[in-house]
Amino acid sequence: MKNLLNKNPKPKLILVFVSLIFWVVGIAASPKIAGKPAALESRVANRNLSRLRRSSQKKRKLRKPDVIYYPTPPETVTEMLRMAKIKKGDVLYDLGSGDGRIPIAAAKQYGIRAVGIEIDPKLVTEAEKNAQRANVSQLVHFRNEDMFRVNYSEATVVTLYLSEKLNVLLRPRLLSELRPGSRILSHDFRMGEWKPEQTVRVPWGKLYRTVYLWTVPARRGPAGVRREFNPRSG
Repeated sequence: MKNLLNKNPKPKLILVFVSLIFWVVGIAASPKIAGKPAALESRVANRNLSRLRRSSQKKRKLRKPDVIYYPTPPETVTEMLRMAKIKKGDVLYDLGSGDGRIPIAAAKQYGIRAVGIEIDPKLVTEAEKNAQRANVSQLVHFRNEDMFRVNYSEATVVTLYLSEKLNVLLRPRLLSELRPGSRILSHDFRMGEWKPEQTVRVPWGKLYRTVYLWTVPARRGPAGVRREFNPRSG
């Protein structure tokens, strides 16, 4: 047999090749080795997920707040909601919602859905906790967004406590997106040349707070196309 193998090396090569195959298969089947590809894939997936999250966070990074947050006094909140003449089916948007007191009051007192738009994430967290304490989380939603990038088409009531400059900048967007008959209420600040329909002073200690009310008008051309609203004519 030894002589036959020496004369014909092919059987010896076949045996070596078969042994090599069994050795490789045995290594691959080892738990330590078999687990490495899966672990490597998991690490790669985790790295990709982290990159996506960082990229998403960079895209969502918002600018600094335009104004310093000062809470609206409870009496003023009550008056703003009263002036809005809230009815069933209304949806309130509060811009610069802070600790969430206006949307929470609207949901609690009138049972309507309310949305708070706030650029400061810490205040959004605080507002969400306040909504939970008031048991209105099912009606109130707070969004950490830039108010100049929000779509307001579903709102029927918009409340503001910003500045006259910001009100004027927001006015074209509100007038183009809000439906006719929607109410806009601003605490202490007007909207430039657009005259308010109603102005109410709310006692505040020895001073007072002022609430302004506007209603979005219908402006339609001959063909039924809505024209841009001119505040001087309103």
